[in-house]
Amino acid sequence: MIKHIVMWKLKENAEGKTKLENAKIMKERLEALKAEIKEIKVLELGINVVESPASYDAVLYSEFASKADLEVYAKHPSHLKVGEFINKVREDRVVVDYLV
Repeated sequence: MIKHIVMWKLKENAEGKTKLENAKIMKERLEALKAEIKEIKVLELGINVVESPASYDAVLYSEFASKADLEVYAKHPSHLKVGEFINKVREDRVVVDYLV
């Protein structure tokens, strides 16, 4: 199994919305991918509730059976469409993929 973790710092305002509004849109759109991409075993998006200089605003936790399944997810048109939105509203992104 491979776990895929992504964290984002979001712009205060982007696409006519606040950081929190955009985080909620990200959550809705990313979690909807579970119904579209069968390779996703687990996927959830959390929105930060404790502000600090070290905080990121949103985190994605997901699981896939294999690296190949993660690659299918990464290249899926629905995922790419969500990624286009995220790229417009984010300041920074970090990612970790690890095998368990």
